[in-house]
Amino acid sequence: METNGRVAVITGGASGIGLGMARAFAAAGMKLMVADLDEAMLATAVDELSQSGVEVAGQTCDVSKLEQVEALAAATLDRFGAVHVLCNNAGVGLPTPTNNIRLEDWRWMIDVDLWGPIYGVKTFLPIMELQGEGHINATSSLAGLFGGGFMGAYNVAKHGVVALMTTLERDLRGRKSPIRASVLCPGPINTAISRHSVEFRPSKAKPKTDSAAEGRAGANVQAALDKGMDPDEVGRLVLDGIQRDKFWLLTHPYFTKILSRQLEALIADGSLTKG
Repeated sequence: METNGRVAVITGGASGIGLGMARAFAAAGMKLMVADLDEAMLATAVDELSQSGVEVAGQTCDVSKLEQVEALAAATLDRFGAVHVLCNNAGVGLPTPTNNIRLEDWRWMIDVDLWGPIYGVKTFLPIMELQGEGHINATSSLAGLFGGGFMGAYNVAKHGVVALMTTLERDLRGRKSPIRASVLCPGPINTAISRHSVEFRPSKAKPKTDSAAEGRAGANVQAALDKGMDPDEVGRLVLDGIQRDKFWLLTHPYFTKILSRQLEALIADGSLTKG
């Protein structure tokens, strides 16, 4: 897909992977609508991108609410007259074992991480099809390909994103739509998703834990993120995938060996993972 002069909408675009996407898209000559729930970070991101010479606007948006996603689409069309790329990137996650996740946290993580992309597809796909051009990307995770421990609700939501995007891409190709889809499955990326998730968590309480092991697991997740890939590198990877109409966008492809072991175990004896 040609990106120069096209319009991109990025949710969760004020920091982390979303801001990395915005920077990469700006360098490729795209116009940007950056959406985020954090108004202060959004203002800072829009200011940075504006100073680089890109045409950019910002919109506060809670992707778990359909009416706000619809308002984001309307604001984009009002400002730019079109939308060619949608990156459903906003996400939250708390490292908590399945048995200890509060029901309100299940709902919150699934509302943001899965319903957000669903609302994005529902709202923006008809706009793109009327234009006859477009690409929809969604941020899943390696957690959407295999379910590690201590991340129950996050794993469920991210598996749902992979299912959403694989089905969407097959449906688009099946009816010869000009729109393309892709899914980003990042590994450890140097972002503050865990810290931001705690800040925006509806209950405003610390995640429920009942053992020292669970507390260590949460600390280990953030430590891995702190040493992870630069979000700007992820942004360039996503840009390249959109330009080349790739579907699977993987930041750490060597982790797919876990998938291979899981498939081998399934075929061999029905166990979860061999070795």
